[in-house]
Amino acid sequence: MITATKVKKHFGEVAAMNDVTVTIKEGEVFGLIGTNGAGKSTFLRMASGVLKPDSGTILVDGKIVYENPPVKADIFYISDDQYFLPGATPTDMAKFYSDYYMSFDMAQFEDMLRSFQLNPGRKISTFSKGMKKQLSVLLGVCANTKYLFCDETFDGLDPVMRQAVKSIFAGELSERDFTPVIASHNLRELEDICDCVGLLHQGGVLMQKDLEEMKLNIHNIQCVFQNTQDEQTALGLLQIVKAERRGTLNIITARGSEREIMDKINSFSPIFAEILPLTLEEIFISETEVVGYDIKKLIF
Repeated sequence: MITATKVKKHFGEVAAMNDVTVTIKEGEVFGLIGTNGAGKSTFLRMASGVLKPDSGTILVDGKIVYENPPVKADIFYISDDQYFLPGATPTDMAKFYSDYYMSFDMAQFEDMLRSFQLNPGRKISTFSKGMKKQLSVLLGVCANTKYLFCDETFDGLDPVMRQAVKSIFAGELSERDFTPVIASHNLRELEDICDCVGLLHQGGVLMQKDLEEMKLNIHNIQCVFQNTQDEQTALGLLQIVKAERRGTLNIITARGSEREIMDKINSFSPIFAEILPLTLEEIFISETEVVGYDIKKLIF
């Protein structure tokens, strides 16, 4: 488990991290969302021991990670600005990392290279941006570390490759102790990958939510009632986050379980009522609007 408590980090007069408190549980895919400059890369660098917090603590499995090689050996960090040895091939990089990560699985790496159709003997400098990101993920997975930090790693991957990487993560999660942390500026990229998401804004964590819990406790409803009185009474029973009316059609975002919401609406025998699925984007928009933020300005 990774726990950050009141972490601050300044670069001169710029506050990159400001009282960040967040918990990343073991065995879950954690998404770190925020615009450029929100502090995502700084957080990952501190969590991997590259940078030291000015104040506060970041603990990995209860231990300080900065200047602690045994803890760092459990972490593989893929930076946004990926680095490969000059003139190196995928095989060269695998040998390089296997000297540090004792559990690096060379056979698995070679199998994955074939699956992704990456030439093990080709110079990485001739790879496209997407191919380099694929290679970084494969190196990170095959290092067999407990934690894998991915900084904008999915940016530039096409939908097929994203699905392939997602499948790899799912396989690793089912077979070993594995916790990926994925930083991205795009909420849509992480919707079908993450179990939990933290939203960073101006160096602080605006909110941290379990996605499944969020999806179970907030819903979109379309409904038409037989008369105005039934409509007003029914809607008054709901914990409404957002409401819109188009003619006689009510479009509502409300908190509560699906059964609880529909039982209240159906008790008035509506002409029409149905639950609609909410996207992760819609959920976050609803959540952040309540506390006075417009997530569309923060992320998209």
